[in-house]
Amino acid sequence: MEETLYSIEIHKEKGMYIGRIYSDVDGVREFRNPKIEGLLRDITFDIQLALDTFSARSVDFSEEQVEEEI
Repeated sequence: MEETLYSIEIHKEKGMYIGRIYSDVDGVREFRNPKIEGLLRDITFDIQLALDTFSARSVDFSEEQVEEEI
């Protein structure tokens, strides 16, 4: 089964790139950068941080489950 984790929109207004990330978990986040490369870097970094945080929480949860079973 597939699940959409993020939806990303990128627009250019008055020489500024605007990126919006939509997520059920984090809501909407907006980024602005005059260069597309910078905007993509910011978006990628934010998503990576969110996924790392989620992954760490999942590990903590699974460790708690093992301790309860023992």
